[in-house]
Amino acid sequence: MDIVIRAAAVAEYEELGGITARAYLDDGLLDFSEDDPYLSRLRDVAGRAPDGEVLVAEHDGTLLGCVTFAPPGSPLCDIAGPGEAEFRMLAVSPAARGRGAGEALVRACMTRARELEGVDHLVLSTTDKMLGAHRIYHRLGFVRTPERDWYPIPGLPLLTYRIEV
Repeated sequence: MDIVIRAAAVAEYEELGGITARAYLDDGLLDFSEDDPYLSRLRDVAGRAPDGEVLVAEHDGTLLGCVTFAPPGSPLCDIAGPGEAEFRMLAVSPAARGRGAGEALVRACMTRARELEGVDHLVLSTTDKMLGAHRIYHRLGFVRTPERDWYPIPGLPLLTYRIEV
């Protein structure tokens, strides 16, 4: 499958927010389902676009998924330190899974990080439930960094990964 990775267009933000929200909901990643407060952040592509780069995976005009790349210093960075970029909210439409879109989006983030002067690592946070994403991270060479694991809210541990770019 020929997957194109590109910057999101403003006209696509609403659809991408829906894809992201649906992926998290369908995978049972939100403790409070439709009432989870994080759901509004997942849907708010327009709100995060000014502080990062929203990249989309597309095939034949169909949006398959997206990810938000946060360069150093971005307010979207949760764990990135000096010399690190971060990515957030990787999501692939449940109907498009298994076609390589998730891996293509992560590879695009790795490429973006390499292009930035002074950046030598890419980092991310994930939950223990995101097993499909974990397989991508391991396949691409990301290494677990348990010393950086953190809790955005009590009871929600986030696992961290890092790769040299």
